[in-house]
Amino acid sequence: MIDFAWFWAILAWPLPLIYWRLRKAYKQPVQPLQVTYLPTMASASSQPTSGRLSRYLGVFIWTLLVVALMRPQWLGEPVAAKNEAREMMIAVDLSGSMEIADMTIAGEQVDRLSMLKHVMRDFIERRVGDRLGLVLFADTAYVQAPMTFDRETVKDMLDETVLRLIGERTAIGDAIALSVKRFAEREQSNKILVLVTDGQNTAGNVSPEQALQLAKYYDVKIYTIGVGAEEIIVDGFFGQRRVNPSRDLDEGMLRQLATETGGEYFRARSTEELERIYTQLDSYEPVQGENQLRRPQTALYYWPLGATWLVLMLALFARIRTIRRQHG
Repeated sequence: MIDFAWFWAILAWPLPLIYWRLRKAYKQPVQPLQVTYLPTMASASSQPTSGRLSRYLGVFIWTLLVVALMRPQWLGEPVAAKNEAREMMIAVDLSGSMEIADMTIAGEQVDRLSMLKHVMRDFIERRVGDRLGLVLFADTAYVQAPMTFDRETVKDMLDETVLRLIGERTAIGDAIALSVKRFAEREQSNKILVLVTDGQNTAGNVSPEQALQLAKYYDVKIYTIGVGAEEIIVDGFFGQRRVNPSRDLDEGMLRQLATETGGEYFRARSTEELERIYTQLDSYEPVQGENQLRRPQTALYYWPLGATWLVLMLALFARIRTIRRQHG
């Protein structure tokens, strides 16, 4: 069916008639608008038939313009649509410890951030229909990518991150608080935060405990991921020795953040484990909204606009032809 988005624009249709009535009532002669590069129709107005035709043509053109201004559109049949998309903020640790090369990709030793970028690209790509945002944190936290459906932009923003961009330490509380602030602006959101870190809170203005209370107040579900191997072999003065590169990881705090907000804590000791974690996150059901009926809309305003242009061109060509005959 045809509908008009701006039906109120029909009120503009009688404006020329009102103007003509007022001009006639006050008997104020008004000079016709002359355009130097278009032939005038003043001579035709002296002939009753030609004058009536010009008025009818003007009314027709004005009607077409008003119809276009009313924004006609074709409404298709109602289609049921479910709101099954999630809104997810991803918080990534950029502290100095993320440069520890205790991860492997295809047999090659890489640092933690490089591995995280590699795995998270596929995770972001699978988020078809989800709104994603990206928060980076070290000495402080800031929004790298606001909530958006543009997954390619989020991936590019993540790829462009570098270590020590905003310091050496780890402001986990600030990252959570900033993410919660973004969610607080949207009351009807499912509010999921995925926090990836390899350490403990050592910086920032907001403590993890304060951030936790904030997340619980705004009903933000937090999934925490602790990244880093538990054992690597390093060369020392007395030969090789085994060390734990993840000794600073505060698993108790990360587990508490996840448990008290209804999320879950994951431990990623390798690239394969992180891939399995993201696959497990994929299995969580999104919050389903109520069925909504949506009608596809197709704009039709260009049809009356096109008809106006065509009528004007035909009238112009007809007038040019008449003039040539008169002077031929």
